[in-house]
Amino acid sequence: MAIPDSALTRAVKSVVLAPPLARIGYLYATSVALIWGFSLSTGKVRRVDGLFVCEGMPTWSFSRGGSCVGGVYLTDTNTKPLVLEHEAVHRAQWKAYGMVFPVLYFLAGRNPLTNRFEIEAGLEKGNYR
Repeated sequence: MAIPDSALTRAVKSVVLAPPLARIGYLYATSVALIWGFSLSTGKVRRVDGLFVCEGMPTWSFSRGGSCVGGVYLTDTNTKPLVLEHEAVHRAQWKAYGMVFPVLYFLAGRNPLTNRFEIEAGLEKGNYR
């Protein structure tokens, strides 16, 4: 569903997606995800190229093979280098959109093959092809 590009829509986008607000949303999401990851992880918690990786998470605590929330990747064992490259793109998306990102991701659809954020992150790297 495309949103018309009216003057009001552009004004709202310029405020909601303003770098300071997006940064605050990114930092908030990262903080919450780190608490979640440190609380539930039974594996290593490490940093890979700026992305916190929480391994050993229970499968109910994330979706698909893993979930990137802010700058944190939550997963059980899905930590191959190509997957981490894929998740690093999601981290950049979180940085750009802040707390608006989950809404935009939802609106892009659950099917990773047509979701623009998954396509941008690389379907092959994310094990979708």
